[in-house]
Amino acid sequence: MDSVSSLPATLERLDALIQHKGLKRSDLITPEALAAKTALPESTVRTLLQGGQPPADTVSERVRARVKALADAHLAAHGQRMSDLAGNISRQLGVSPFWARQVCAGEKVPSVELLHGLVAFFGIDDQVGEAFFTAPAPEALNRALLTILAAHQPPAHQRTADHLTAASLGHDDVRGVALRQARDLPEERWNVLNATLKALLELDDKESDR
Repeated sequence: MDSVSSLPATLERLDALIQHKGLKRSDLITPEALAAKTALPESTVRTLLQGGQPPADTVSERVRARVKALADAHLAAHGQRMSDLAGNISRQLGVSPFWARQVCAGEKVPSVELLHGLVAFFGIDDQVGEAFFTAPAPEALNRALLTILAAHQPPAHQRTADHLTAASLGHDDVRGVALRQARDLPEERWNVLNATLKALLELDDKESDR
């Protein structure tokens, strides 16, 4: 997965994929689902999807808010009370129930060790790890969108088959296959493709003027 892509570039790629499939954004992504996936406020997700900037925050504020969001979602999903959740965390991670309760309520910043334990407790992807809690909102949302993008792009073997099929097609069909593949290119490769096409067109114009 291209984890270094910027959020605007990922949204462009996602919109190109949505257009290619004849869908709407809401068919693949919704602010509500993304907020739940990232533990970001829904208002922040909406702002980012519209190209805006999220409210300024600190790492400590992010951690407290996202732990609380996960805790609230866990309580709602399992029909538990805060004391139940705090007790489970206390037993599994070796902290006092009082401290676990304060952390889950967003009142205290967990230690590095406890934060690492919360990654496992809440079932966060190991490849994301503590960054789930600490990453800036655009980065957190971008990570979630890249996962969605990867899930809906053609698998690598299908793209290889498209290349092989294109070799036996006429020029018009080859162009069609190439354009469909180009829609999912990251921004930096789009720039290379655009520059190449521009140079070819300029060369064609010069030859036509002769």
